[in-house]
Amino acid sequence: MRTTTRRRRPRLDHGAAHGPGPSGARWVTRAAALGTGALALLLVACGTTPTATIRAGGGATPTTSGSGTTTSVAGPTTTPTTAGTTTTAGTAAPAGLSLLVEPQAGMTPVYDFMSSARRSLDMTMYELSDPTAEQILIADHDKGVRVRVLLDQAYSAGSVNRAAYSTLSAAGVSVAWANDSGIFHQKTITVDDAESAVLTGNLTSQYYATTRDFAVMDDQAADVTAIETVFASDWAGAAPAPGPAGGDLVWSPGSASPIIALIDSATRSVVVENEEMDSAPVEDALGADARRGVAVTVIMTSDSQWDSAFSGLESAGVRVVLYPDTASALYIHAKAIDVDGARSFIGSENFSAASLDDNRELGLITSSSGVVGPLSTTLFSDALGGRLQSASAPPPTTPATTPPPPTSAGSAACHPIDDEGGCYEPGEYCRDDDHGVTGLAGDGKTIVCEYQDGWYWEP
Repeated sequence: MRTTTRRRRPRLDHGAAHGPGPSGARWVTRAAALGTGALALLLVACGTTPTATIRAGGGATPTTSGSGTTTSVAGPTTTPTTAGTTTTAGTAAPAGLSLLVEPQAGMTPVYDFMSSARRSLDMTMYELSDPTAEQILIADHDKGVRVRVLLDQAYSAGSVNRAAYSTLSAAGVSVAWANDSGIFHQKTITVDDAESAVLTGNLTSQYYATTRDFAVMDDQAADVTAIETVFASDWAGAAPAPGPAGGDLVWSPGSASPIIALIDSATRSVVVENEEMDSAPVEDALGADARRGVAVTVIMTSDSQWDSAFSGLESAGVRVVLYPDTASALYIHAKAIDVDGARSFIGSENFSAASLDDNRELGLITSSSGVVGPLSTTLFSDALGGRLQSASAPPPTTPATTPPPPTSAGSAACHPIDDEGGCYEPGEYCRDDDHGVTGLAGDGKTIVCEYQDGWYWEP
């Protein structure tokens, strides 16, 4: 069986919560490189982006005003983050559904979630190599929490998980190898049978700083119950099998059908991020959308093993945007789909036959604005930050509708707004919540909060 795993490459762990992304004048040059057709596609793809706030103290969440995204090539409007999830437009967010965007959010929200356990913590993790997370699991155990950690052994055990297994078991934590008849690629943490974190990324600290990943925080009772039901079966040593749907869950084995149905449902736009492109049914669905006039964008890290798939997608009218496979570039590890700016998939599933049909995987499909809004805005940013695979890729056949400009305080719709309600200017100190954020100064020019012997707004 073909394995589904992250390809190893030299990476730089900068030890910071804020990773790279499009910044400063690069927004303008990236947008110019994409061309008018691609920018139109991105405006269509982002569609309606409700104002939303990322959960629990991480990063800045871009927002938009009105019914659509701004036409500025400087990217969507951004505001500092506050704790909790708030929504002011679009589909109401089910209680407890919120999104963490990595690397901007940092791992503190995940660590805090793990530390909040009072009765139980169940974890299924493909790769665990994070001393901080391991110490939290031990501390939870020491304070009387029932901790159970299920680790993959079909692929990653020898190279990644063995050390964590030894550390946890030596401390008395209940840790087990998953059934080795299949790959357990799922990345989920459930605390007190009350809330689950459904992640696209592993707990491998060396990759946090430069990797695009997401985590959905989910306390919907039907979802948590379904996740714990499957965990009980997997903990008992069962081979991967389809799981209960809960309210909106997508399990592998068996996730190909709901994911393809989501892609097929698009009427205006599809934007995808994934680490792999090796599923003929998914590629066919994306190509079919493009041929019937849907604006389709695929965002990935460059890898020659997917070149054939990229060529096929481009011939159908899909725009393929790539990031270089270098140590300092943003690495697209996320597995996410935005459809019409209204429904989203986020999960552990890569686009490969093994991941969709054989592995243990978990994701969800939701219309919650607490997930769809921040995801759509992040994909907009990522699409502008990469480069087109082919400059000859055809423009989208669906015309983009120019949305109304955003409204905000300041002389030139500047953002973010300072604490006095005015505009930031280049050279001014920026707040902790703005680190890595791209905004607009009072004169309408792009500024980015960068570290230059301190955190300052730079042109």
